[in-house]
Amino acid sequence: MCSLIGGIEGGATHSHAVILSAAGELVSVAQGPTTNYHLIGMTECRKRIADLITEAKRNAGIAPDVPLEALGLGLSGCELEESNVELQKGLERNYPLLSRRYAIGSDTEGSLAAVSNRGGVTCIAGTGSNTLLINPDGGKFQCRGWGHMLGDEGSAWHISWRAIKYCFDDLDRFEDAPHPIDAVWNLVRDHFRIKTQRDILDSFYKNFDKAFVASLCKRLADVARGGDPLAAAVFREAGRHLAKSVASVAARAAPELTSREGGLHVLCVGSVWLSWDLLRDGFVDCLRSEGRPPAGPLSLLRLTTEMGIGSALMAADRLGLRLDRDYTKNFHVFYVYNDEAN
Repeated sequence: MCSLIGGIEGGATHSHAVILSAAGELVSVAQGPTTNYHLIGMTECRKRIADLITEAKRNAGIAPDVPLEALGLGLSGCELEESNVELQKGLERNYPLLSRRYAIGSDTEGSLAAVSNRGGVTCIAGTGSNTLLINPDGGKFQCRGWGHMLGDEGSAWHISWRAIKYCFDDLDRFEDAPHPIDAVWNLVRDHFRIKTQRDILDSFYKNFDKAFVASLCKRLADVARGGDPLAAAVFREAGRHLAKSVASVAARAAPELTSREGGLHVLCVGSVWLSWDLLRDGFVDCLRSEGRPPAGPLSLLRLTTEMGIGSALMAADRLGLRLDRDYTKNFHVFYVYNDEAN
């Protein structure tokens, strides 16, 4: 059997696994829940990784005791090298036949590897948010990605939280919402199956579930598209937050990245980007008005390939393994920002 390289892209809600041949052919896929060890603990994280790859092997007709040549892990929360080493050692100790070698990084790193091995920007806006620049020399600069308590602006969590907060502040007569809250408050009550403000407290404290709160975002998008001004305002604000994050790291991008055709490439990952029609005005307005636009154009990219392929490519590049690829098949450009033309 030819050498097989696996990859897992793990977010705060879902994880996606692939197995590729050295020729870059997709051999198998598998899906599972979050693999963020900050949320589920290191032991459960390792178990879920093993379960995902075992399922992917099974789907490909590969015996569980046949190790992969390498496994790339691009996981939400994997920003600290010492913790990544701990994760790898535990996998090697407890699941010795899973893979011969590993390469571990954040989900932002894994996603970016799907479109380039020379760096760029990944802006993740899913359950949480994180923006990372990697320069060709390996230098990294991050903005946000600190979790819902310290910095998840532009994420589904923050969009949901902001909508709820507008309602609470208005109902308390603490501060008027910028638009009537009726439609959004009715949606919040239906989503959480509550009647009063007090009823929601259990979902935010005793039985807090970040992913469930964040899942309100999709329904808010529907209401915004239906014409509700408050829901639309929350998405415009999220667009501004995402633009701020991108502008923050773009200011540190190497000339090699900003001089590409289309300017600096920004890979946009996560379900929130599916609402670009609602984010666009806030995003563009921020770049125009904040006084810190990027040096040159920005091209916003969306992946067109299986999640997890970037993590497999990351492993091959870091470990010096052959893995054929055609980056142009992995993405498409959905928007180009140029201050002179937008």
